[in-house]
Amino acid sequence: MSRGPAAVLAACLAAAAPSAAAPAQDTAPAPARADTRIVFPEAVQQGAMVIGKVPPGSTVRYAGRSLRSTGYGSVVFGVGRDAAGPLEVQVETAPGRVETVRIAVTPRDFPTEYIQGVPPKTVNPPPEIAARIQREQAEVVAARVRDDDRADFAQAFAWPVRGRISGRFGNQRVYNGQKGSGHSGMDIAAPNGTPILAPAAGVISFAKPGLYLTGGTVVLDHGHGISSNFLHLSRIDVNVGDRIAQGQTIGAVGATGRATGPHLHWGMNWFDVRIDPQLVLERGDAVRATKAPAAP
Repeated sequence: MSRGPAAVLAACLAAAAPSAAAPAQDTAPAPARADTRIVFPEAVQQGAMVIGKVPPGSTVRYAGRSLRSTGYGSVVFGVGRDAAGPLEVQVETAPGRVETVRIAVTPRDFPTEYIQGVPPKTVNPPPEIAARIQREQAEVVAARVRDDDRADFAQAFAWPVRGRISGRFGNQRVYNGQKGSGHSGMDIAAPNGTPILAPAAGVISFAKPGLYLTGGTVVLDHGHGISSNFLHLSRIDVNVGDRIAQGQTIGAVGATGRATGPHLHWGMNWFDVRIDPQLVLERGDAVRATKAPAAP
């Protein structure tokens, strides 16, 4: 029932692939047999984006939420930074016929990052600034509630910019000696003005310059609750509602908001659950490997 990541990728790719043409015959071909497999990884890491396979038409529930299913039976959800296993996914393939899939969670070690030189008002903002931050962050949170029936999340994600990883997902942050929360994304150091390319296709659900903490901010929705957010941009080249192709420029690297130098903060969410873009990139590498032509 449960399988490793490679098996999940193979199952999803096989389900999405077109069938070969059937040979001519005198009688009508028998109808295709429905795919009845339930395929999820046996174990996942904290911060993972999990893609599973269920029989088309199944009802799937996880963490109190009904999961959308694609026409070929793929579902997706996120595993939080502090999640502990086993995770339980309920799959109802027919009325009253429910199967529970249990997935182990592999814990990760999140070290502490010490960041100096941050503007003091972004660490301990006065009341009026704190109220502004709360309003702005509420707008971003509202953009993440979308649950569009698009499977852009199933693409092999690519780097939005290339550069040194200067901050990792989940690491405890200490700003100017004051403890903050776990880092919500992946920081990539790059020169100011470097174009930021969409790591996968999607629809722009938020785009505003000048947010107090995050500066130029863009949220790109990939469907089924999966979204990417891009922070500290020096320039924004997209508008809310734009349909974006993978590789399309969405803006430029900057150092706006709470930043000590030019870099891209790339975060990802499944609704309100933060997930690790670096793990999503690794999954993209695995997808590309399954599609690569065999060596001669």
